[in-house]
This record gives sequence, structure tokens and C-alpha cells, in this order.
Amino acid sequence: MSAFMMVDNIPVPIHGEENILAVIRKAGIQLPTFCYYSELSVYGACRMCMVEDKRGNIQAACSTPPREGMEIYTNTPRLRKYRKNVLELLLASHCRDCTTCEKSGKCKLQELAHQFGIRDIRFGDGQVEHERDESSVCISRDNAKCILCGDCVRMCEEIQGVGAIDFSGRGARMKVMPAFDEPIASSACVGCGQCAAVCPTGAIVVKNDTQKMWEELSDPHTKCVVQIAPAVRVGISREMGLGEGENAMGKVTAALRRLGFDEVYDTTTGADLTVLEEANELSERLAKGENLPLFTSCCPAWVQFVEKHYPELMHHVSTCRSPMEMFGAVLKEQLKPSTRRIVSVAIMPCTAKKFEVQRDEFKRNGVPDVDYAITTQELISMIRQAGIVFDDLEPESVDMPFGVSTGAGVIFGVTGGVTEAVIRRLSDDKSTTALRAIAFNGVRGMEGVKHTEVEIGGKKVRIAIVSGLNNARPLMDRILEGHKDYDFIEVMACPGGCVSGAGQPFGTKADKARRGEGLYQADRMSPIKRSEENYAVTSLYDGVLKGRVHELLHVEYGK
Repeated sequence: MSAFMMVDNIPVPIHGEENILAVIRKAGIQLPTFCYYSELSVYGACRMCMVEDKRGNIQAACSTPPREGMEIYTNTPRLRKYRKNVLELLLASHCRDCTTCEKSGKCKLQELAHQFGIRDIRFGDGQVEHERDESSVCISRDNAKCILCGDCVRMCEEIQGVGAIDFSGRGARMKVMPAFDEPIASSACVGCGQCAAVCPTGAIVVKNDTQKMWEELSDPHTKCVVQIAPAVRVGISREMGLGEGENAMGKVTAALRRLGFDEVYDTTTGADLTVLEEANELSERLAKGENLPLFTSCCPAWVQFVEKHYPELMHHVSTCRSPMEMFGAVLKEQLKPSTRRIVSVAIMPCTAKKFEVQRDEFKRNGVPDVDYAITTQELISMIRQAGIVFDDLEPESVDMPFGVSTGAGVIFGVTGGVTEAVIRRLSDDKSTTALRAIAFNGVRGMEGVKHTEVEIGGKKVRIAIVSGLNNARPLMDRILEGHKDYDFIEVMACPGGCVSGAGQPFGTKADKARRGEGLYQADRMSPIKRSEENYAVTSLYDGVLKGRVHELLHVEYGK
């Protein structure tokens, strides 16, 4: 007989839940929280999830383990008054320019204020003026909107292992900031934006470049071309009225044309180029036995992480550009000459891409190969501003000559996808059976660390697949100590890969898994499974890439 506890006089079974909050939610009751995420440690700061037991004691549901026979109540008059008081105190010291806030309509504080019917605040205005930190090209910080829930601090430290921000000061002077209150751009921040993803208010938001984009689209002297990253097609769906993880690529393409883009392409073309180049690089390093393991270079936050935290290991990072930058360089060359100024835009799930497009390494003669990186959330905003009814759009295909995509390129958006695509390229056995076997070789799944071995050219190649930067630290430390455990290491900064990027609409673990499955479904439906079979890509080597492969597809960081 299973143990159970009473929640509002309803018996609810206990099946290994770590706290009574999980039991309460299982009972169909959504207790309000600010500081609770199942992926992070329990902080218990906001006190919104307080419950009352039969003796009248109040305790935090997030930090109290369930016990058989417990009797708790979630909605007593005392608790309602308590929660309203907490909200009023938070609002009294909070910037309330809600209509112009980037998070308006998705702010947890705003949502709960409406939910609890707060129309007036009895407490005096305790708001402290704080300067906005706009130093980063990836995120904006505004401490006047911070409620000190600690979500960003724990995400940065526990999941990402970066520790760029922390609490400083005490009492009313407490705030979240980088060390010595330096601008965030001068800190250890790598631009992954996961702090913004979990921030319940507008204290940390993704940098918004939509106004610049509108200006470019309205300029008759510009030709705007755009590429769409694999993860965007499954990340946009729920916000646009479709099912979570549903492939909306056709509708996204149609929407971009209505926004005014002249040509629309798929970043999977760049992903296929990356597979071919990275597979060649891995083969060369394996043959020479030098600079192993090879680190993938698709994720700009990961590259920054190595640069800032493990600079002595930068020679292990692949010289391959990211798919976005490879395709951006090819597009600008392919579209020459043009009577209009070419503006190259990338729709990305990632905030760190905003930093990548501004790197000097990806500029030629001072001109970037990709001019703007717009996140999925920014695209959603632009579609809504334009009044486009997304659900009514007829799906459209991307433009030629790059209208051919492969399953290998599509799965780049989920952790393990880069590795699987490279294995497909290097595998001696090209049969359908071998292709299916790769998927069950440990490369798939949303785990933070995965290990596998494959045979390439008669040699066993040891592979590690990591998502979430904190998971990469033990591997990096072992390499520094001289251990040679792996030959190839794929790292994606965001847990689960690009489907979980901070530029995507917020999702739970289950949501992110569904997005990943959406990409694998697209792979299954693709008639071309391997990058080397994409004739639109292979023909480039006899075209714009002839004699310029290193210039357009590779990079030397720090040079």
C-alpha cells in the first residue's frame, strides 16, 4: 500500500517526490512560486508557496519533504492574506513601468498581481534607482525590476558553472551583480542568456534588436536575406498556436516573406558544411594523433567559455565556423554583385549568437558575414507587430539554390545532433541499418553528459556529448591534468542543446524534450540523411568555395 498525504482534504499518494510542492502540483493545484525550478537547488526565498498544516503552522512547500499522514491546506484565508502581503511588498520596491517592459505579459510578478486581485499597494514606494546595464550585446540588466529570487544566480552557478553574477550587500541594499559591480560584458559571462530564461520579471532580458531590423526591412536600398536555425522551427510552435515541438518551418518561411525578407534560407545548409569540414578535421587529427580531443565549435557561448575559463585549451577547439557563420559567408559571396546593400540576418534560438555576429573574426574588410542575429522570441514579436495570423499561413519552401536540406543538418538543434551527423559522415557502413544503429549508440537523449564509442577507419573513437556548461568542467579539468579519455567532445551551452536556447520561448524539461523529438521527426521525414549527399552543398566546393574553403568556412579565434 502506497503512502499518501492529505492536500485540502484530498488524499494524494506520495511516490518519491522531494518536496510537498510536487505532491500538491500532482493533485492539480498550482501553487504560486518565484524562486522554484526543479532543475535548480531549493532556495526558499520568495515564500509564495507557503502552506498551512492542521495545527496552523506555516511552512514552505518547496523545501518541506512529504511525509505519510501529513495534512496541509493551500488556500486558507491566512495564506491568501500572506501571499497578497508578499506581493505588495515586492511591488512597493519594484519598477512598475509594466507597459514598456520587455517582459510585459509574461512577467510572473505581473501575473500573480492579477491573480490575487492587487489593485492598490498600501506600502510606501521603496524603489531604489539602479542604472541599467546595457554593456552586453546579448542581455540587458535592470536591478530596479529584480525581486531577489536568486534564479539567475543559481542558474549561472549550478547549471552553467560560470558564476558571473551573485548577491552583494545586505537588507535593503542587497542586489544581484557581477563581481565588483562591473558591467556584465566585463565579467565571466559567456552570453548564454540562461539567466534571462529563468528570470521571472524583467530584471534580465534578451537584448532586443527588432527596431533595427524593421529599419533595415523598410530601407529600399537594402536586400534582406535570412536563414532559419533548426531549433527555431520547433521552438516557435506553441507560442504561435501549434503543438509544442511541432515543425513549423513552412509557416516560419511564409511569415518571414510577409515581413519583407527578400530571400529565405535554412541554416541546415551551413550545418551540412560544418559536418563535412569538422569530419575532415577530426579525421586529420586522428591520423596525426595531435590536439585531441577535438572540441566542436558550433556553440558561441561554449567557445567563449573556453576562451574565458580554459584559454590554455583553445587549440582543442575546432577551426570550423559555426553553421550560421559558414552559411553567412557563403550567402554574401553567392549574392555578389548586387545593386543593393546585402543585409544578412539569422533567426537563432541563441542569445550568444548576438555576440558571435559582432566578433572581429567573422568580419571581412570590416563587414560582418552575418549582420544581425534575431532570436525566436524577437521573431514572434515581429510577427505579432505585423498583425500576421500565423496559424492561417500556408506553408512555403525556402529559396533556391539552397532549398535542399538533410536530416543530419536538422538534428544540429538538439544535444548529440552534431556528433550523430559527423558519425554518419565518417561511418564506413552507409546502409540504412547502420544509420538507424547510430541513433541507439548513446548519442541521443537529453542527459547532460553522454558517452559513446564508434569505429572509424578501423579505429575506436571515444566521444563525449555534453550540454549545460557546468557539465563540461570535469572533462576540461581532466584534460588539463593530462588525461586523454576522449577523441571528440561536443558541448552545447544550453541544457538539451539549442532547443533550450535562451532565445526560445520558455519551456519545461518535457517541452524541450518534445522540441528535440520534433527535430528527430524532421530527420526521419527527410529523404537525405547525410550531409555529403546534399548536392546543393557539395556543388559549392566547385563554386564560391573553390580555393577559399579556409577563408570562408574556418576561423582562428583571437587572431
